[in-house]
This record gives sequence, structure tokens and C-alpha cells, in this order.
Amino acid sequence: MFNLAQGIAAILDDKNALDIEVIEISEKSTLADYFVLASGRSGVQVRALAAEVEEKIEKKHHISPRYTEGFDSRRWLLLDYIDVVVHIFLKEEREYYSLDRLWQSSAEHAEPEAAAENSEETAAEG
Repeated sequence: MFNLAQGIAAILDDKNALDIEVIEISEKSTLADYFVLASGRSGVQVRALAAEVEEKIEKKHHISPRYTEGFDSRRWLLLDYIDVVVHIFLKEEREYYSLDRLWQSSAEHAEPEAAAENSEETAAEG
């Protein structure tokens, strides 16, 4: 599932999302294995980021989110891929809810570039 989370982070990075984080939560919750968090500059960008993730993940992995939330408000969109949950926020919403701080105190945390490097290193070791 790390590869899916990493792929989503890369899609968000390609679309100029801000502050992208991949947080492993599997040891803390049964909700998912990973959260992918990102911010957009406007409601329009937040919605465009979510739409891009949905489209690219559908094409590459042939899966759609089990559940989506927030497309009407465009302030905090959620895409639930069961093992990976994507949260895309307006900056103000992200700061207010502080999911980053809530989940990452002892969780594995990786920026998109670091996530890619870790995946490559793991593959090379295996």
C-alpha cells in the first residue's frame, strides 16, 4: 500500500499541491495504513487535485475511491481508497484540523521525494 500512497503523492506533486505528506498510521488505527495529506491554494485547485488523483489512480490501478467527501465545499476533500486515505485541504482548513500533528508523532513520515527514494532503496535491497 505504500506504493499507492507514494503514487498519489507523486500525482499531487505533479499538479503543484502544497505541503504533501505521507503518514503511516497502521500502528495507530484500523482506519487505513496511510494518510496522504496535501494542500491547495484555492477551492478550485483542491477539487482539481482530487479529480486528478481519482483519474490517474483509476487508469493505473483500476480502482476508485470507496468513499469521497467534500467535493461540494472544496475546503477539505477526502478520497478513501481503503488502505490509503487522501486528504486535500485549503491551507486554513489544514492548519485548523492539524491532522499532520495528530497522526505523525510516532508515525513514519515521508515527503514524496523521500518516499520514492525509500521505495527504490527497499526494492534494491530485496
